[in-house]
Amino acid sequence: MASAPGSPVRVRFCPSPTGNPHVGLVRTALFNWAFAKHHQGTLVFRIEDTDAARDSEESYTQLLDAMRWLGFDWDEGPEVGGPHAPYRQSQRMDLYKDVARKLLDAGHAYRCYCSQDELDTRREAARAAGKPSGYDGHCRELSDAQAEEYKAQGREPIVRFRMPDETITFTDLVRGELTFTPENVPDYGIVRANGAPLYTLVNPVDDALMEITHVLRGEDLLSSTPRQIALYKALTELGIAKEIPSFGHLPYVMGEGNKKLSKRDPQSSLNLYRERGFLPEGLLNYLSLLGWSLSADQDVFSVDEMIAAFEISDVNPNPARFDLKKCEAINSDHIRLLDVKDFTERCAPWLRAPFAPWDPEAFDEAKWQAIAPHAQTRLKVLSEITDNVDFLFLPEPAVDEASWTKAMKEGSDALLRTAREKLEAADWTSAESLKEAVLAAGEAHGLKLGKAQAPVRVAVTGRTVGLPLFESLEVLGKEQTLARIDAALAKLAA
Repeated sequence: MASAPGSPVRVRFCPSPTGNPHVGLVRTALFNWAFAKHHQGTLVFRIEDTDAARDSEESYTQLLDAMRWLGFDWDEGPEVGGPHAPYRQSQRMDLYKDVARKLLDAGHAYRCYCSQDELDTRREAARAAGKPSGYDGHCRELSDAQAEEYKAQGREPIVRFRMPDETITFTDLVRGELTFTPENVPDYGIVRANGAPLYTLVNPVDDALMEITHVLRGEDLLSSTPRQIALYKALTELGIAKEIPSFGHLPYVMGEGNKKLSKRDPQSSLNLYRERGFLPEGLLNYLSLLGWSLSADQDVFSVDEMIAAFEISDVNPNPARFDLKKCEAINSDHIRLLDVKDFTERCAPWLRAPFAPWDPEAFDEAKWQAIAPHAQTRLKVLSEITDNVDFLFLPEPAVDEASWTKAMKEGSDALLRTAREKLEAADWTSAESLKEAVLAAGEAHGLKLGKAQAPVRVAVTGRTVGLPLFESLEVLGKEQTLARIDAALAKLAA
């Protein structure tokens, strides 16, 4: 009950275009993509858009954009094509109807006329008796006369798949051998009363027709696997499927309070990470750690290193907790690994409107290039660059009042006057010279460098924390630095 040994690896990523892409979806895509790359296989990107009430073209466009941004390339699918086109389920309806008809004709499926009220009543009775509450097979062996009577009542049947009365065992690539007994896997619907095919039919049919060898998906779909294996056997008998794929169910991603991370949780939205300036390689590095690891002592690695090492058998079946702080820390490591030129280019969106608070004409490319290497070592996400360099391009610093109150203690005015005097005489081509000037000012007032530089930093940049101070002063320049110290002294005097 698995793909034949040596078969070329074919995996699929098949999201539904509903809402914004979320990190759980990205983790699934990543593991499929890495698995395909590792085995020189094929990634099929398929869109499951049969739910007209929830699917949207906007979400479809966002999915493709997200895949491109993350650096995923697919071998078959939208915008690429392939031998099994089309790759949108909404364009494959005639195919599903044909398969459903063949399943009915062969006796693998049957029409079920039970109303929802009847189903609910029988399920409640089963629960009360301590029995499984799935479908009880009421319409499995309807006579023609009974079927005609239901039709005369105006009932519209659904189509159910006839589960075999046998135990189903398979080896999950992540969880090992799993067994499901027949009483726990009842007959299930594959076509709605209006003729629309359900996920339970279209997903395995597409996997069969697209010759998928490995199905790597979320743990939440594990309970549907025995049903799909039974359907695959029927499809194989009908000549529609060639083989049953191997299944691997990925662990849940947990959020706050050890609850499964929902696509409705704010921290699950991929758009949030893009807007904050996460690097695709940083985000993917972190998401790969949600159930897998390169080694026990290496958390930071490239996508290529992951691909070289990735095996689905190494995935941990236990739930993985999403830790935003660790995600930021890993992203910060990847920012520092960038070439400086690459870093400056990636920061560009946050140095322009609507993110940048300064007049576009005030932006000075030379100052930006000079400060960029110092900024690169301090950022967790690229969006932080705006607040870190705004002092260079605003006419006056955006003073944070809490920072002002914290830094401007009694005697700060005297310290600033001494610092101004020392800085005016310093060598402005050397950050070290500027540091010595502030150090000397501090010593004149009995203060160590840390205490001495705080008022200077707030006077010049508006904040108590930021980029390395003396490199910042050097880039800002003597004239503006002294003018800002003068302004701070005037404010203190007032």
